[in-house]
Amino acid sequence: MQFAMTEEQQMIVDTTRSFVENELYPHELEVERSGHLPMEIIKEVQAKAMDTGLYAANMPEEVGGAGLDTLTWLMYEKELGRTNYALHWTCVARPSNILLAGTDEQKEKYLYPCIRGEKWDCLAMTEPGAGSDLRGMKASAREDGDDFILNGTKHFISHIDIADFSIVFMATGEEDTPRGKKKLITAFFVDKGTPGFNVREGYRNVSHRGYTNGVLEFDDCRLPKSAILGEVHKGFQVANDWLGATRLQVAATCLGRAERALRHAVEYSAERKQFGQQISKFQGISFKLADMATELKAAELLTWHGGWKFDQGTVTETDMSMAKLKATEMLAMVADEAIQIHGGMGLMDELPLERIWRDARVERIWEGTSEIQRHIISREMLRPLGG
Repeated sequence: MQFAMTEEQQMIVDTTRSFVENELYPHELEVERSGHLPMEIIKEVQAKAMDTGLYAANMPEEVGGAGLDTLTWLMYEKELGRTNYALHWTCVARPSNILLAGTDEQKEKYLYPCIRGEKWDCLAMTEPGAGSDLRGMKASAREDGDDFILNGTKHFISHIDIADFSIVFMATGEEDTPRGKKKLITAFFVDKGTPGFNVREGYRNVSHRGYTNGVLEFDDCRLPKSAILGEVHKGFQVANDWLGATRLQVAATCLGRAERALRHAVEYSAERKQFGQQISKFQGISFKLADMATELKAAELLTWHGGWKFDQGTVTETDMSMAKLKATEMLAMVADEAIQIHGGMGLMDELPLERIWRDARVERIWEGTSEIQRHIISREMLRPLGG
């Protein structure tokens, strides 16, 4: 593993950081205060992202993306992660890689329009009674001739308000396992406006203002079998095959926010004077900075290592869970200490610190809670011993 960036990686990092600072930072305060990202801003920034080559950069070259390897893509995600989530996710969209699993016809209808910026996608797995326990989902789809009929509810579905379609995971049967019966899951494409598919406004969230969530309700929603993504009962398989690096993506965006918070803390502590000297000269402050930097570096190394192993085909669940666990908990610590160093001003919205602090909270919950990550890590340690 090389620890130095290649020239290409450095160029991508520099280009992405410049874009974030010049095109996204100026809109942060408006989005944070209003909780809304206007479509005119989305379209304006989206066009600039396309011109810069940053839009859908996670996608392979053969379908119109930038064809970044995983490690380089994570470096790009880190830079985007410095800013408001709604801005970077919506205006510099990265369509879900699961769209690559579609048939040629499905790619024409869903994948390519997302890459061209004509549509947005979203994933719908979580239910009110089934968060981390996806096999406990109650929403179901039953076969009816050449169709499937969907019923149930999904919630916490990100950016469904602008999404043109959703990839919905539904229980379609059961199988016997050593631990009892478990649900068989199938993934479906569901277009907004399909009869029986209703979208309701979701919950007000302390994290990621402007990045909305919604509730999806299915009431005898009839879909043709051509709407299935992958195979019947193989929804988890298609998700595992194509969504494997999402934990690393979360880790990478956390790195960007933590680095921004740390930079503010370092600069403020070098400028602010109390009792006749810079506060950075007080051990209580300087030790905080040292701990913040060390934790950030550790999380970064775990994330880059996970990305490198992903490209080698040797990544494990533990690698990705360790990166996600470390980066998300590190961000919470760095954001909190940065505010402590700034004192009262750290909580004012003139600075991005209170936003970073709020936004950090959800990172330990979505894409698998910290407890789930610890379960995955310990399970892989204990399994060879029969534990």
